[in-house]
Amino acid sequence: MKDFLTRNKAIIAILLGAVMVAGAIYFSGEKNKSIFNKEIKQEVQEVSKKNDNGESLPTIEVACQNIPELKDGALKLVTKIIDGDTFLIEGGYAVRILGIDADERDHPCYEAAKNRLEELILNKKVKLEKGGEDKDQWCRYLRYVFLNDKNISLELVKEGLAVARFSPKDTKYQKEIVAAEKQARENKIGCKWLSENVAIKTEKAINLYWEKLTPELTGLKVINACEAKNYYGKEIIVEGKVFNTYRSKTKTIFLDFEKSYPHQCFSAVIFSSDQYKFAENPEKYYDQKTLRIRGKILKYQEKPEIILKDPLQIELGKEKI
Repeated sequence: MKDFLTRNKAIIAILLGAVMVAGAIYFSGEKNKSIFNKEIKQEVQEVSKKNDNGESLPTIEVACQNIPELKDGALKLVTKIIDGDTFLIEGGYAVRILGIDADERDHPCYEAAKNRLEELILNKKVKLEKGGEDKDQWCRYLRYVFLNDKNISLELVKEGLAVARFSPKDTKYQKEIVAAEKQARENKIGCKWLSENVAIKTEKAINLYWEKLTPELTGLKVINACEAKNYYGKEIIVEGKVFNTYRSKTKTIFLDFEKSYPHQCFSAVIFSSDQYKFAENPEKYYDQKTLRIRGKILKYQEKPEIILKDPLQIELGKEKI
């Protein structure tokens, strides 16, 4: 045995070293895994915290597959309401309600929608039903939400606190939610439609002047945003108030004029590749502002829009002193 150990001591030393290295890697991996999972949770909570403070949601640079699986139809306790379409469930994970879009902080109906969602589901167990996608780019679960068989998306739209919004992958319940919005809008129910009327009246009372985008300097006609649908394919200047804004999953920014999506009169669109040319966070900077937009009017999903590629295409109206 002694001779065996003497002759093979080099091999034994190598084997022992390999075992020690493997053990170190394993325990280090388990430690890092624990830290990584903790950081993921903190980042998800940080997203919700920032959103609650009215700041733009940052992109989380982690793989969403590390967020625990949430089975279709799972019952979860709601622990915090972020706004009218986002909340936290037990464990600190965020859920974005499908089928609707509610106002962010500093928008007219933020408080009304958030308060109503608190009344409906806070500290209650809700059923979370999957749509076409499991999570968004911020690792929030995307779910239709039910409380005692009541569709929360439908309820908020019926009460005029949110608008219908569907992606091509998520059209479940679309018919009834869109119909509910139509009824709320026509009957001027809730904050969304009342605030719209006030915003338009306020806009007409403001006397503004323009330094660059004028007929004299450009040779182009100036039209109201709600007239844009009559000028497809023409180079023109569109004037109106940005009623709400939206940043899509592909980071494209939409400035919707005079009315809430999907009933906007006109949209100005800034693709992510061009956003560095404009003011920081254009969706915040231009929100609720009166603008003139220059460009060729295109038709997208039966709505007029202009693609903004240069900041010279946009001007913020100035009040006369």
